[in-house]
Formats: sequence, C-alpha cells, structure tokens
Amino acid sequence: MESFLYSILDFINYVHTYILTWNDAYEANFTDKDLHFLVIGCLGMILIFIVQPIFTLLAKTNHVLVISWIYVFTLILLLTFAIEIEQKITKSGVMDFEDIVFGIWGFMLMFLIFAVIRSVIIAIIHLITGKSKKRKYE
Repeated sequence: MESFLYSILDFINYVHTYILTWNDAYEANFTDKDLHFLVIGCLGMILIFIVQPIFTLLAKTNHVLVISWIYVFTLILLLTFAIEIEQKITKSGVMDFEDIVFGIWGFMLMFLIFAVIRSVIIAIIHLITGKSKKRKYE
C-alpha cells in the first residue's frame, strides 16, 4: 500500500512538472492559481464523465454498498492526509506517511470483517426463509 501511494505521489509530481513545462514553453504566463483552477476543473469534469456511468450501473444492479465503499474510502484517504498535515502544521504530532497507510489498512480490514459478517447473515436468512436473492431492479 505504501509503495502504491508513493507511486501516486510520484505520478502527480510528474504531471505537475509536465504542466509547468507547457506553461513555460508556450509562455502562457498562467499563475499557480490559474493552473490549479484549469487543471483541477478539467480533471473533475473528466472524472464525472467516467464515474457517473459506473455509479449508475452499480445502482441499477443493486450494488449500492460498492458505491458507499468507494465514497467512504475516498473520505478516509482525504481525512488521513488531512490529519497528518494538521499534525505537521500544529506540531501536535509527527507527520508520518506510515500513519496514513495504517489508517487505510484499518478501514480495509474492518470493512472486510463487516462484509464477511453481512454475507453470513444474509446467507443464513436466505437459508431459513428458503428465498433466493432477488434484485430490485431486474
């Protein structure tokens, strides 16, 4: 997980440097704020066009828990980074990348336990009632 997160940071750094070279090469004279406005705005719209069809399909096939997991996982990433940055700024703790990794793994493990327990309970209910799993949207 740590190497994965570092590879994401390396990729972001590469893209950042590449965009800055465009700005310099074409003498666009965009400020850092202008570049953030344009790049994050475009990236957000690209992600909307990718994520919307996927989430629509997941919702239609009764996979709302997957949507919830993606949303919560995104929030967990944001929160763990924010906590570490806050600790660095306020000096209330040590900013440590391993804290982020362990926090994410904690969520992953606890969700896995939840998913197993949920699956067992659903299986028991279906065995007792004798009903097969029916999907709402089919």
